[in-house]
Amino acid sequence: QVQLVESGGGLVQAGGSLRLSCAASGRSFSSYAMGWFRQAPGKEREFVATIAWSGGSTHYADSVKGRFTISRDNAKNTVYLQMNSLKPEDTAVYYCAAGITGGQDLTSYRYWGQGTQVTVSS
Repeated sequence: QVQLVESGGGLVQAGGSLRLSCAASGRSFSSYAMGWFRQAPGKEREFVATIAWSGGSTHYADSVKGRFTISRDNAKNTVYLQMNSLKPEDTAVYYCAAGITGGQDLTSYRYWGQGTQVTVSS
């Protein structure tokens, strides 16, 4: 029902900024909560941020709180992740996801994008 495509990844120096975009196609995008997750080599996929369907409620992992901002534009069927003050430990493949309930649990999301690589150099 929903197809997600991430973009905006790349190489950035520590302390720099990057904005990821996730473009959605299909029906009822505005009805879904959206989330961002990331997975570094050799590690499990971890929660980064989530936003409610209305955009009025957001939640962040402690590791990114104060540095990352999630937002959505339902008119454009797009969710964003603004990443500031990037650290080498932020290096990972970043995935966007859509689900009915949202939250921090991977199982709450039914649809996933292919991911985009973010590499932060020191």
